[in-house]
Formats: sequence, C-alpha cells, structure tokens
Amino acid sequence: MNYPDFRPQGYQVIRELGRNREGGRIAWLASQLRTGEQVVIKQFCFAQSSDWSAYKEHQREIEVLKGLNHPGIPKYLGAFETDNGFGLIQEYKNAASLAVKRSFDPEEIKQIAVKVLEILVYLQNRIPPVIHRDVKPENILVDEQLNVYLIDFGMSRIGSQEVAASSVFKGTPGFIPPEQLRQPTEASDLYGLGATLICLLTGIKSTQIQDLTDDDDPYIINFRDLLPRLSPRFLSWLELMVKPRLKERFTDAKTALKALIPLDVVRVPAVKLSKSVLEFQATHIGEKLHQNIEVVNTMPETLLQGKWKVAPHPQDPRHTRNFHSWIVVEPSKFKGNHINCRVRVDTSKLMADKLYKRRLRLRSNADVEVHSLTVQVKTAPLPIERRPVPYLRLVCSLLVSAMFAYAGCLFVPLIAPAMGDRILAVMVASIGFGMVAGIWVGIVAVNSSEVGIIAGIGVAIVAGIVAGIEAAILAGIVASIGVEIGVAILAGIKDRFEAAIGVSIAVGIVVGIGITWIGTSIGTMMAIVTGIVAGTGIMMGTRIMMAIVAGIVAGIKLAIDPVIEFDDGKLALFTVGLGISSGIGFVVGMLNPYILFALSATGLPLASILLYQPIQHRWLIAKYRKSEKHLIKP
Repeated sequence: MNYPDFRPQGYQVIRELGRNREGGRIAWLASQLRTGEQVVIKQFCFAQSSDWSAYKEHQREIEVLKGLNHPGIPKYLGAFETDNGFGLIQEYKNAASLAVKRSFDPEEIKQIAVKVLEILVYLQNRIPPVIHRDVKPENILVDEQLNVYLIDFGMSRIGSQEVAASSVFKGTPGFIPPEQLRQPTEASDLYGLGATLICLLTGIKSTQIQDLTDDDDPYIINFRDLLPRLSPRFLSWLELMVKPRLKERFTDAKTALKALIPLDVVRVPAVKLSKSVLEFQATHIGEKLHQNIEVVNTMPETLLQGKWKVAPHPQDPRHTRNFHSWIVVEPSKFKGNHINCRVRVDTSKLMADKLYKRRLRLRSNADVEVHSLTVQVKTAPLPIERRPVPYLRLVCSLLVSAMFAYAGCLFVPLIAPAMGDRILAVMVASIGFGMVAGIWVGIVAVNSSEVGIIAGIGVAIVAGIVAGIEAAILAGIVASIGVEIGVAILAGIKDRFEAAIGVSIAVGIVVGIGITWIGTSIGTMMAIVTGIVAGTGIMMGTRIMMAIVAGIVAGIKLAIDPVIEFDDGKLALFTVGLGISSGIGFVVGMLNPYILFALSATGLPLASILLYQPIQHRWLIAKYRKSEKHLIKP
C-alpha cells in the first residue's frame, strides 16, 4: 500500500487508522523522526472531497483543540500543509473505537458512559462552552483499561459561533437530535451518547441504529424491550438521554452524570415488606413478645441480600451492629427472595404503661438501598389495681336509707295514739327499723365484717329521734359507736350475713326500749349512760369505758388507715349511716346540733375513704416509677 510521504514534515507513516472517503479525511499512525514518538496525523485531502467545506472543518477543529487540555481528549500537537490539503497532528492513544465489535458487560458500559459524560462536562464548562455535535461509537476510543477518549472535533461548535450551512446537516443518522438542524445545545451531545450506549447494550452496529427507530418518528429509539435484564431505573435514565424533545432530555452533561452515578445497570431486587408498622401490646410486666415480617423480592431473576439494623435512639443503651438491648431480628442477615423474619421484643427492660417507638432499617442490594420499619411497643399496665368506686350503689344506699329514716320518723307519731301506748309504739318502730336496716346493710355489704356497725348506728339514731328527745339522740349516737366492738365478736361467726341481721335486730330492740324509757322518765345524763349500756350490751363500768374507747379507735382507723383496702361493704356502711342521719334531719330539722353532729360523724369517714383511694393510687404509681429509674425510657 502506498503511504503518503510526510518525511519532509518530520513524520514517518506506519499504517492507516481509518478514513472518510466522502469527507476526504484519512487518519494515519505515524512516528516522529526525531523522537520516535507515535502520533496521529489526520490528513484532509480537499482535492478528493466533493465538499470544500472540509477546509473550514479542519480550521475549526484546530481552533477547538488548541484550547483543550483534558486526559480524555488527545492533545493537539500541530499542523502542516500538504500538496492537496492539510495535516493535523494529535497525540496517539492506543485504543480502538467503539465501532469495533467488542464485548463489554453492563457495568463496564456504565463506566464508559460516566467517563464520556465527564469529558462533556469539561467541554460544557468552558467559556464559551464547546459542543461536539458528532458523538457516536466511531468517535469514542476505549482501551483495555477502559480509559475513554473523545476524538474528531471537526463538527464541533464553540459557544454561539456560526457554522457553515452545509455542516448543519452533517452527522450520522440516528445519533443527531432534531434541534441540531436548527440550534444545537449542551443537551444535543447527550442524544448521541445515549444512542451510542444503546448500540453497546444491544450489540448492534452504529449503522443499524435506525432499525430501532419508530416508524412515525425517526428520532424515537425503541430499545427497552431488548434489555430485560437491566435495571428499570437505568433504562429510564437512558430513555431521558434520547428523548427527541429537548425539554424532556437532561439539560446538560452535569445533570445526566449526577443522575447516572447512583444507578445500578443490571436489574436489581425490589423489596416489598408485608408490614410497615409492627405493633406490640404487652399484657403483663416483663413479657417477651414477637411478630413476623415477610421480606419479598418482587424482581424476577435477581437475588435479594439484606441485613437488619435497629436505628440508634437517644434513650437506648449504646448497641453494636449485631446486638440491641431489647429488640432482636432473626435472621439479622439473609439471602433469598422470600424471607420470614421474626422481630423479638423484651419488655422486661422497659417501663410499664408506656409507648415505645423505634425504627428498623433494612439495608439491601435492592433498588432502594434502605427500607424502614416502625416498631411500636405498648408495655403492660402498671401492676397497681385501680378499684372503681361504686357511685351508683352508694347513691342508692344513701337514698334508700334516708327514705326509710324519713318515713319512720313520720310514721311513729301516727301509730302511737292508735296503739294506746306510746312506749309500745316506739318499741315496735325500733324493732322494725332494726330489722330493715340490718337486712338492707347485709344485702348491700354482704362481704363486709362491719355490717353490724351501720345497723347499730342507724337504729340507735332513728329510735332516739322517734322518742322526740334531744338527749336520746345523743345517747343513740354514743351507743352506736360502742356497737363497733361487736365487729370482733362477728369475726368468729361463720355466717356474717345472718349475724349482721341478728345484731341489728337485737340492737334495735334494746336501744328502742332504752330510749323510750329515757324519753319518758329520765334526764339527759341518765339517757346517755343508758344508751351506752344498751348499745354495747356490757353492764360493768370499766368494760363500758373500754368499749367506748375501742369503738372510737375502731371508727377512726376504719376511716383513715391506709393499710385497709376499701371494699364496697365499708363504703356502703358509711353511706347508709349518712342516709339515715340525713333522713332524720329532714324531719327533726337540719339545724339541730345533734343532727349536725350525726351528719359529720357519718359523712367524714365516707369522704375520707373516697378521697384517699385516688390519692393512694397516685402515690403507688409514683413509688413504682421511682423503682423504674434503671429501665429504658420511651
């Protein structure tokens, strides 16, 4: 083969690298005679070219190359004239163009794309920017180390520089975007690069790219169905590179590069979690709970690999990648496309009656690298029983006892004349009130060991009021206090219900007779002494005093002792007593000092019990919380 003689210019041709007969351009590999350095000489043969605009292309390429300095662009070394044109001397790169059939895997093609985009970013960042206008496989060189070089700047444009009208229509079909016919922009070179990548990925030649174009629009390249193994996100990126409409394409190389770098080229798994929130509810302190979460890979022909990790939380103790103080996921690492993971929660390290929220992070090789899962734990209630106050039953007891007392006080004066004997009438009324009060309290507070107390209080007060003597009222009240001593006796009786009724009837009879006697013949002091004797059933003086003291102490303790558990029975006792006092008060007169005393005596213990219960509950909660200081906070 006859090679041109460039020895007068100081170069010896080694071989031909390529040619464009239509454009009259031939690329030669040559060596410099003086140094032996290998260079590329691009020969422009104007006499052989049908288009003399090649001369302007030669001048334009020299102008562009003189101002460029990038490792991905062969350096401009000089130029010389020949008999039929010009010669342009460039740095030689031992790399074949992408038009030469080679095999690249998808990740290598991505690496090539990144490097070409970096070259385009350099060109577009220049002032004014440089637009190559002819990006295609033939103008991209890649060596064995995947070093990439962009060549042939004969069609390039600097900024708003005008170009010859004949060169506007130049370019390789399938690699030039529509706007290049009017006004090329930074996005124009992206179209050529996108078409080049499609050729590499599909394995077609650059001359066959038009086989993929749409019949109705030659600028639309259909390739997605040919690449089923590639990542949908990467394919979407590539579609944006070759959008015919300029507004739908990436605006410049920098934007396209930024979008490409984080993408996986090969199809990657897609994670689907069966739940986004795991809700745990503990029923007792220290309970260990667990739930399952399914991790499914919805992308076929891929393999999912992942690892669970509990996200750091300021209240949790410091934990490692493989250990958390109270949350465990099994398995923490997995490989597969349908995994059943178990999330375990240990509430023994958590505070009672609190809501905890933590996040689990699944890091995988999926399209979305990190997935989050919320773990929500409601710990068991505080181990402190909150006993509801039976307000409805207490109100009923109050109303019924007040009604009976009120009716009795009105009824006795009516039957006394008919019976002819006031004493007999009072005795009958006393017995009747004793039975009614005893039975009523026994039903309301069947489990209470103090049921006899309220019966004695009620009957004694009612009987005293019926007699119509203020001194008898005081005697009945004092006598009823002594009845509390009867509680000790009742403790030994097997059937408390029957014992309570019996005591109530007996006290009613005794107090009724005693008060009647007091009301007819004896003064105030004697009435008090007789009431005490009748109420306690004890006839000796020393025992009387002991009974009074014991009764008072027992009443005070019943009202304020925090050790005692306030059951419905004790509440019912004070409610019935308050009701009887209120009922009598409506008949006798609420301003009566003895009635006020009776109301205070029966109302204050009830109020103390009702108020103490919520106070005690809060105190117990505070005490329990203090014992939880070492536990993990929400």
